Amino acid sequence: MKKFTKLCGTWSLNVISNGRLPLEEFAVKMGRIAPYVDYVHIREKKCTAKEIVAGVRKLVSEGVPRSKIIINDRVDVAVVEKTYGVQLAHHSLDIRAVKHSFPQLKVGKSVHSAEEAQEAEKQGADYLLYGHIYETASKADLPAKGLENLKCVTSSVTIPVIAIGGIKPEHVVPVIQAGASGIAVMSSVGEAADPLSVIQSYREMEGSEWLSK
Repeated sequence: MKKFTKLCGTWSLNVISNGRLPLEEFAVKMGRIAPYVDYVHIREKKCTAKEIVAGVRKLVSEGVPRSKIIINDRVDVAVVEKTYGVQLAHHSLDIRAVKHSFPQLKVGKSVHSAEEAQEAEKQGADYLLYGHIYETASKADLPAKGLENLKCVTSSVTIPVIAIGGIKPEHVVPVIQAGASGIAVMSSVGEAADPLSVIQSYREMEGSEWLSK
């Protein structure tokens, strides 16, 4: 996972499936934007392993390399399909067990506090996913974490923290200033009529004076 630095202005842009868009359609859209994103996450809680495998293969056929694909929760699929890594949730397998058995996988962990972040780092996580930073329709019943909580998390660990939740292009600079190594987006890209235009609006932030220092 790429680590943000002010010197080179590097930050990772992650796109995550939202469980509503058919994986085949999601894969076609990701194929259009593959050169402009760092990682594509398949997060499909209602899909079987077989269906997720088919989704991975469709992504690859559309031009998304396996080195950019991350599988949510399903370690078995990530191993069989030789993807970049796996994203673990609170109900997933233990980080240590996954790292020990499958050292080739990059392992991310979804966290919701600085304490959880520190514990995940101790267990060997390669990176963290933290949010939701801003208000979002997908979590309408929960208050946003905000930038101050993001700062607490990023300052409490040494591994990369990817911020997620309601992040629009204009939020990129403040989120990176808060210490995040990258951002993750879902429906704003996956359900967009023109996903390439949306992705380009995020990538344009790389041209800002602050990020290019």
